[in-house]
Amino acid sequence: MKKRYCFMISGLMILIGLYSCTKLDDKNNSQIISAQFNPTAQDVAALIGVPYTNWRTLELGRSANAIWRTNEISADEEVIPQRPNGWVDGGIYQRMHYHKWTADEDNCYQIWTNAYQGITNCNRLLYQIDADLIPVTASTKTQVEAELKVLRASFYYALIDFFGNVPIVTKFDVPAGYLPSQSTRAQVYAFIISELTTNVPLLSTTVDQTTYGRFNRWAGEALLAKMYLNAGVYTGTPDWADCITACDAVINSNAYGLEPVQASVFATENQNSKEIIFSIPFDNVYTADGSTAWTLHMETLEPENQATYNFQNSPWGGICAIPQFINTFDPDDNRLTANWIQGQQYSASGAILIGGLGAYTGKPLAYINVLPGVDSSEEVHGFRLGKYEIAQGELVGMSNDFPLFRYADILMMKAEASLRLGDATTAATLVTQVRQRDFLSNPAKATVTAAQLSQPTVYDYGLRNHLATTHDVVSDIQYGRMLDELGWEFSQEGRRRQDLIRFGVFTTKSWLSHSPNGAYRTLLPLPTTALQTNGNLKQNTGY
Repeated sequence: MKKRYCFMISGLMILIGLYSCTKLDDKNNSQIISAQFNPTAQDVAALIGVPYTNWRTLELGRSANAIWRTNEISADEEVIPQRPNGWVDGGIYQRMHYHKWTADEDNCYQIWTNAYQGITNCNRLLYQIDADLIPVTASTKTQVEAELKVLRASFYYALIDFFGNVPIVTKFDVPAGYLPSQSTRAQVYAFIISELTTNVPLLSTTVDQTTYGRFNRWAGEALLAKMYLNAGVYTGTPDWADCITACDAVINSNAYGLEPVQASVFATENQNSKEIIFSIPFDNVYTADGSTAWTLHMETLEPENQATYNFQNSPWGGICAIPQFINTFDPDDNRLTANWIQGQQYSASGAILIGGLGAYTGKPLAYINVLPGVDSSEEVHGFRLGKYEIAQGELVGMSNDFPLFRYADILMMKAEASLRLGDATTAATLVTQVRQRDFLSNPAKATVTAAQLSQPTVYDYGLRNHLATTHDVVSDIQYGRMLDELGWEFSQEGRRRQDLIRFGVFTTKSWLSHSPNGAYRTLLPLPTTALQTNGNLKQNTGY
């Protein structure tokens, strides 16, 4: 099903005029639907699927410098250090680690451009439907338009999280030369909440392959919960109670559940996982070009690992775990061994792999939990990312669908909100529920008490590299153990930056080679290209 879904959308996109958010003033209907394409009622589902494809580039980016990489390598779990074979690329990865990025970074451009392209595609479809350019029956029009508005709100969720103060554009048929005005972060938050609370109840409650990779009601509630979870960051006023309400809507639907084994959520063929609420579909054939391929295995493994998995191409080496984060794991936590590739590497036939780069040329390739710094590393340094199953014979792109919202996240959002409202007992019960599949060799360790959730983090913050060693105070991190739990469960899922911001850690603590570099770094700067094309935009404070 996943391959057919990807192929249908990819084929249809050839017929659809796609262009970036800078084309808001273009009203030429020939750019909306090709003259050779006359849609029927049977084409509606595929047409709606077009803006969903923008989540691929928004999450991973045409150069991978979008949401996933930005949230990971700017935070305390993962890093792209300088390697013997490169990974300098003008210093972009080191700037992300140091929190010294500028408005000219590709990360800023990718997130901004791809989010607004998704918004433009939603606005285009809404315009087409209202203008009867797409045949939608009266009985389905309300639900179709509601789905598009929720999808559009999901793109604004990315924009409010990374940029804060952004333009709100809800129309496609805008005057020539139109330049949208900039809204405040609070105004953007109010808009998203209004769109979601109005339209989520109108969405389908069906959970099957017809709604897979689309916003049904429960995926909409998950997005709403995310907004409420971060309300304190976005507006200055927390809304934990409404976060719990949205989570309860998903829980009480009885439509989802935890997988007995976490790895099932991230398998190559994971489209049938009962834990996935909303995913971004990928396929190693139909989403394999440079703009949409999911290439994590290539970005993290060393070239010699081609023999481990019989890849058709040699991996590039690169991203790895920050040792301080790995040191937070309980040795009995299965997530430590299941999610992180470590130790001696072997070929598919069992032969010991030998390093071929840098100082470890001719020596056994064994990944160790040591990393000299973001500016210095050898092939063996750092555990590699293995949470997403790596298939034998894999191509440059992977077929694992990317779970953007999953049931474990619903439980953990409710747990955090409950903890912050003073109900540590409920929080502990929910966290324990998630942990129970991860301590099979020592089940007693899966249980977390209310008192434990109020304990400090076990992360040893401070500089830890070949130039300096320091130790930060961590007693000021409220509910540090809860932050640890989020890290252990959701590592490698493209969200750590957001969690660190909510817990007040992102701009206040040090790790590896990173020192705090300004509280304003919780937001990215608006990209230079956006400022140059719209004089109504004002740059974020500090940039």
